[in-house]
Amino acid sequence: MIYFDNAATTFPKPKVVTDKLHEVYTEYAANPGRSGHKFALRMDREIYGVRDALTHFVGGSNPMNTVFTANCTESLNIAIKGVVTKKMHVISDSMQHNSVLRPLYALEAAGQIELTIVRANDQGILHAQDILSQIRPNTGLVVSSHMSNLTGAIYEIKAIGEQLEKEDILFIVDAAQSIGVLDIDVKEMHIDVLCYPGHKGLYGPMGTGGLYIRDGLVLEPMKQGGTGSFSSSPLQPTVMPDRLESGTPNGPGIIALGVGLEFIEQTKMKRIRDWEDALAGRFREGLDNIPQITTYGDWDHPHGAVVALNMKEMDSAQLGYILSEDYDIYIRPGLHCAPLAHESLGTSDYGACRFSFGFFNTEGEVDYALEVLEKIAKENM
Repeated sequence: MIYFDNAATTFPKPKVVTDKLHEVYTEYAANPGRSGHKFALRMDREIYGVRDALTHFVGGSNPMNTVFTANCTESLNIAIKGVVTKKMHVISDSMQHNSVLRPLYALEAAGQIELTIVRANDQGILHAQDILSQIRPNTGLVVSSHMSNLTGAIYEIKAIGEQLEKEDILFIVDAAQSIGVLDIDVKEMHIDVLCYPGHKGLYGPMGTGGLYIRDGLVLEPMKQGGTGSFSSSPLQPTVMPDRLESGTPNGPGIIALGVGLEFIEQTKMKRIRDWEDALAGRFREGLDNIPQITTYGDWDHPHGAVVALNMKEMDSAQLGYILSEDYDIYIRPGLHCAPLAHESLGTSDYGACRFSFGFFNTEGEVDYALEVLEKIAKENM
């Protein structure tokens, strides 16, 4: 089996992560913050340790401003819906995932916001000025991805953030594809809310995610409920992170996520990124020898370890099926929950096949995939 779907979720997870998940579930998986016994207190302490580690990993200063969620989609919903005000003008762009687009479209349909979607060029590239040129007097929020989940293009987050801070406009960044791969510093990049999953570049389990909120920014809660604190009050606590964390957290998943973060720090993020980039470059160069294949994205632009392609006269779903069923090569065909991105690339009718490379992939796997693609191309000429 060859797994090239790391942009969806990294696989395999480091063994230390799965070992930790098993350890927590079998030894002390009590409900944190809801009881006073040793197991619950241990869970609470270890979750706080992960909260603190993630805060510093993204350049934050206050662990209480790191909020745990089930995934990046939940993080983005909490962030977007927590800061918008009536008739606020919001700017985003066509390379966004539906985790950004659908909350914004829902708010627009409800008459809550005015929305501008900036179109990327036909290679999926946007520059900071493309976003900043759309600012109006009532613009209150910009939502942008750090890296495209379709083409791997990396966007000019710092340049956008610097200008937005000067104009007192909030900035939410979707780091679904970049956290654990690219350096992130919320202060240097002038990010107000950073949203991320735990199960991709952080090597944590599914069902984990988070957001970091800058000091002084107050978000309206998306839900209310039990927090294990201020239980006598009928109102949601105002203290962080309780204000935004209701219900029993995924304690074992969060603790295992912390081990994933330790794996990155011990392995060194640059080493991980350099290896993944080398694999993607090797793959991209090999594709030049298969004339039936079209690739998407501008490789002269900063880029992650993602290659989107199509084979002439073949639907992306068909190619994905052949790769999986006949060769045990697992990739992601289709629209990638990013329909406007495919509109920008001109691939809305048939999608694209996304190959996303991870630290545990090898050069031999890349070479084999190229051989298989060349074979399929010749068989379908």
